[in-house]
Amino acid sequence: MLNESLVNIAAHLPEMARRQPDTTAIIFPKQGRRLSFAELNLMSDRIARNLLSVGICRGIRTVLMVTPSPEFFALTFALFKAGAVPVLIDPGLGIKNLKKCFAEAEPHAFIGIPKAHLARLLFGWGKGSIRTLVTVGPRLFWGGCTLNDLINRDASDQPFIPAPTRHDDVAAILFTSGSTGAPKGAVYSHGNFAAQVEALRQVYGIQPGEIDLPTFPLFALFAPALGMTAVIPEMDFTRPGSVNPRSIIDAINDYGVTTMFGSPALINRVSRFGVKHGVKLPTLKRAISAGAPVPAAVLERFTSLLASGTEVFTPYGATEALPVCSIGSGEILGSTRGITDAGGGVCVGRPVEGVRLEVIEITDDPIYYWDESLRVPTGKIGEIVVQGPQVTRGYYNRPDADHLSKIADPETGSFFHRMGDLGGRDEEGRVWFCGRKSHRLETASGTLFTIPCEAVFNTHPAVFRSALVGVGPRGEQRPVLCVELEKGIKVDQEAVRAELLTIARDHIHTHNIETILFHPAFPVDIRHNAKIFREKLAVWAARRLQ
Repeated sequence: MLNESLVNIAAHLPEMARRQPDTTAIIFPKQGRRLSFAELNLMSDRIARNLLSVGICRGIRTVLMVTPSPEFFALTFALFKAGAVPVLIDPGLGIKNLKKCFAEAEPHAFIGIPKAHLARLLFGWGKGSIRTLVTVGPRLFWGGCTLNDLINRDASDQPFIPAPTRHDDVAAILFTSGSTGAPKGAVYSHGNFAAQVEALRQVYGIQPGEIDLPTFPLFALFAPALGMTAVIPEMDFTRPGSVNPRSIIDAINDYGVTTMFGSPALINRVSRFGVKHGVKLPTLKRAISAGAPVPAAVLERFTSLLASGTEVFTPYGATEALPVCSIGSGEILGSTRGITDAGGGVCVGRPVEGVRLEVIEITDDPIYYWDESLRVPTGKIGEIVVQGPQVTRGYYNRPDADHLSKIADPETGSFFHRMGDLGGRDEEGRVWFCGRKSHRLETASGTLFTIPCEAVFNTHPAVFRSALVGVGPRGEQRPVLCVELEKGIKVDQEAVRAELLTIARDHIHTHNIETILFHPAFPVDIRHNAKIFREKLAVWAARRLQ
């Protein structure tokens, strides 16, 4: 049986070290450092062996707060090899959310840079559960040991045998971005990670020996597993929307990068700079962007920097399930863009191989068992649910969230994950995203879905992005369109308001939108700088309308 088979996601690294030992695994241009696959594997072996000596072994939940560096890569693979469970939490989630994440994860160990240890002490993170401390860098007064101490404790170069973990054994806990509610710890099994690696390999045709530019630390970990060289750019990974475009462009051209991953905010920033300065990126074979819908105008700008026929792919998924669907910029710009601009939603492509995707009736209540009667007809908007090997089984210490997000499937013995997203399928089997379920508006005249409504307003040349929010009690919500204008252009807001109201009246699904507010800069998530915090905008709009 699959569930009984041995699988450890870290096993990809020693295999790549065997196949291509001298090939560079990671490059850090800012630090002038690089490690081959053999060196990275050896470093992670040493760390794994010595983690065991301080009690960080199989099943030990270990918070890892280390900036992207050779140590971060080696530590992550070492934790997997030891069978420990890395707990990855974005430091930018905010003090309140971070403390809650620590309380839920109940970590036994903490590995961090000095700044992370100081924050842990100052805010009491994990005070009741953490027993083992490791500092990456100089250790001050908080006890434990340093990473250098560990590495030098036993410098044996004997290969480390990874823990005999199985398909369903817990591999890691990855916290969501908290863009819709409190962050939750998605529990990843080794099988989930293995399925992700294989899906990325198959969907995008990635081959060992390619050069990757990952601008999101978690995606950087896939590169060594896929046999790619990872070039870690000089940037603040918590602010991809503020990246220096030149650092990305120089890294791509200096190292002959063939694949890059970037949030929509980063792709937008680099593409604007690239078009303005006549930049070309001829070595890229593909670019991948996820985290939020990528506007067609951004795809058009970025593809103009690429060789003819090279596409930007926009996989659809979530922390709990990725990838679910994928589509390329060629199909978006060639056929789906017009439907999106007219309010038909954003096409996210077709489900990837091995994923079963269904669209069900919209409800906020738990659904305990799958039944075929839950399905909605083709063309109707409902909630997207998915089943597949890369779909995580649940959240750590959040049974309430599990009840609301999982549907048992007795026929297969598996389950469906409720994405919390709304959308539908067309006659060609393509999936169209229409916004988050929690963001839908229940007005006196019917339900409004965010993405289809916002899209028609986003066609206005002065609009950078828009967000539809509801003010008032559900069932009687007043639709309010919040608008962020393009930066650097002077416009008459009242003239733009009048033009947007005309657009609203021209579309049957937006004609009841009569209130437009201009916002200087939308609040967005820390991870991708692209997911709009509509809940915060709704509070802001309510105050403005008092």
